[in-house]
Amino acid sequence: MLRVPAGSPLTEFVCLSHDGKAPHSLARVYIPRDLAPADVPGESPGPEGVATMLAKPHPPLTEVQERVCARVPTPVEATTLRISSTLAVLEVTRVAIDTSGRIVEAALLVLPGDRADAIFTTHPTIEERKAEG
Repeated sequence: MLRVPAGSPLTEFVCLSHDGKAPHSLARVYIPRDLAPADVPGESPGPEGVATMLAKPHPPLTEVQERVCARVPTPVEATTLRISSTLAVLEVTRVAIDTSGRIVEAALLVLPGDRADAIFTTHPTIEERKAEG
C-alpha cells in the first residue's frame, strides 16, 4: 500500500482503543521509516497521539483515500476485540498522499460491526462554491 520496494524499513503503530472496559477499535498505521518521528514513545501513544505525531511538518497532503467494507474478523482480531468470530467488522483502509505524490501513511482500522458508526462529511472547495453561486 505504501508503494515502496519490498524490504523497505517501515514504522508500524498498533493502537487498541477502548470504550470503557470493552475494546472499541484496532488500528495499524504504517509510515515509511524516514518519515517516522524521532521522538516516538516506547508505548503506543494511541490513535490521537499517532495523528499528532504524523501532523508534524512534511509536505502537505493532497489526497486521502478511504475504503470501507464489512467482513468477518480474522481470529486475531476477534480475540483482540473480544467479539464472536461470526460478527461482522467494519474495515477502513486509509492511504494519505502528499504533494509530491508520495504515500506517507497507510492505515488499517477494524471496528466491531455492532459498535461502529460511519459518518462521512464533505466540504465543497472554494471553486465549487463559486460555481454554485
